Amino acid sequence: MHPLALFSYCPKCGSVRFVENNFKSKQCENCGFVYYFNSSAATAIFITNSKGQLLTVRRAKDPAKGTLDLPGGFVDLHETAEEAIMREVQEETGLIIKKPVYLFSLPNIYTYSGFDVHTLDMFYACTVEDLTGLHPDDDAADLYFLDKEEIQTEEFGLNSIRKAIKIWLTK
Repeated sequence: MHPLALFSYCPKCGSVRFVENNFKSKQCENCGFVYYFNSSAATAIFITNSKGQLLTVRRAKDPAKGTLDLPGGFVDLHETAEEAIMREVQEETGLIIKKPVYLFSLPNIYTYSGFDVHTLDMFYACTVEDLTGLHPDDDAADLYFLDKEEIQTEEFGLNSIRKAIKIWLTK
């Protein structure tokens, strides 16, 4: 089912005359408003220590509760992707990072509260020397540094993260 099928009312005027305009949008026949269903922005980061080990997060919440993940999350309103990844890292790990380096992006579908949120996941990298304050918090149940040889992609619960790990391991 297309995500727009779940939207029955015009978000501008509330009319039920909110119909398919094309594959990407619905239009209100009452007020003319056109709504495009676009991806939400999300971030994740490959944080390595001085030994080259990767910092991973054990997810504390669904979706994929209990599986491994990378630190990251959604970009808030009025926030850059770089601001979002720095905020998310601090919320989940207690670490303060500076100058995350953009690597690549991947599309994803993140199911939250039974709703498929289409995302564009932007991946960053940084090396952290100072681990002062490192502790799991927010969406993180635990934190682990893993050697590259220890990483098993099937232990990561989200599709785009598994794909990103595979890409990162080949570089």
